[in-house]
Amino acid sequence: MSWKKGLLKNFRLYAVTDLREPDAGFLARAEKALRGGVDVLQLRSKSLSDAELLRVGSKLRRLTAKHRRIFIVNDRLDLAIALGADGVHLGQDDLPVAVARKILRDRSKIIGKSTHSLGQALRAAEEGADYIGVGPVFSTPTKPSYEPVGLDLVREVSRKIKVPFVAIGGIDADNLPQVLEAGARRVAVVRAVFRCDDPYASAQRLKKAILQHALPLLQV
Repeated sequence: MSWKKGLLKNFRLYAVTDLREPDAGFLARAEKALRGGVDVLQLRSKSLSDAELLRVGSKLRRLTAKHRRIFIVNDRLDLAIALGADGVHLGQDDLPVAVARKILRDRSKIIGKSTHSLGQALRAAEEGADYIGVGPVFSTPTKPSYEPVGLDLVREVSRKIKVPFVAIGGIDADNLPQVLEAGARRVAVVRAVFRCDDPYASAQRLKKAILQHALPLLQV
């Protein structure tokens, strides 16, 4: 088993960027987050130019490789391929998983999919997504047009979905215990790591809380 396959089965903390403008200090914060315990890093921006995304993404690709962490690109298959990312994360309005796999060609590439209901989660699993995002659990400025799905969906998915799922949306150190009690074993965050004074300490604190609560997963 490669370290990437092992990490995909065992990851606990998934960090998503929300870059709205070029930020000279972001790469330093990203490395602190990786050192603090982030297992998967997703490049996401709805406003940066393609040229800027390529510039930042190439540096994040090197950082994640250095720390042996998974690097995912949000939505953009073309950028994922250009950057040599480990995979892509698709939304409900993006290409189907099967089509994305044809474009990526490499079967080792990881495909995740966002879901906002049990039906969507079940369909994503049937499509062959490698992991599923479930949320937004709480309200979040990152997804202002989405109604929170709440903890009940986390409970349902934890009981009925076998592929790895990651709870996402408005999760921070304060409400993390509720999410874990609902059955999540993997958590994705944006502001809780990247909009704080110390990404290293924040990532470390979140990771520790997840590890203390979560049931043991398959070891690498």
